[in-house]
Amino acid sequence: MRKSAKTALVSAGLAVGAFTVSPAPAIAAAYSPEGVCGAGYARVSDGSRAIKTPSGSTFGHVYLLYSSSNGTNCVVTIKESYVGTATRTIATLEVQGSGKLTDDKSYKYYAGPVKASAKGKCVRYSGLIYDTRIQGEIAQGGRTTFGNCG
Repeated sequence: MRKSAKTALVSAGLAVGAFTVSPAPAIAAAYSPEGVCGAGYARVSDGSRAIKTPSGSTFGHVYLLYSSSNGTNCVVTIKESYVGTATRTIATLEVQGSGKLTDDKSYKYYAGPVKASAKGKCVRYSGLIYDTRIQGEIAQGGRTTFGNCG
């Protein structure tokens, strides 16, 4: 009887362990573009782009948000691969007629927010996420043309 009870406990433990979710994806899911940019920012039309490798793997998304109260855009790159592992992650925002603003460091969850005043101007945005391997792929995405003028 003891042997079968022990076997049942081990089996139950394995079953519970099989459904345990790693905390890193849960933490990453807690980050939203709106939460990172702050109060008053909302996603714009065409303000979400997948960050993909040349082979088609999606490593995350880059988001463009806008605050109509202060005329400021905000860009955030949120990782979906290598979450919880510090990898080079980049968020870039460019206002037409101005230089690029970039947040480029090793991050566990997201890069940004990158903010710039853009009332009455067009913007473009991009994000990059690097693979953890030495010669790994680089995923990139965003909008290469100026848009969201306003």
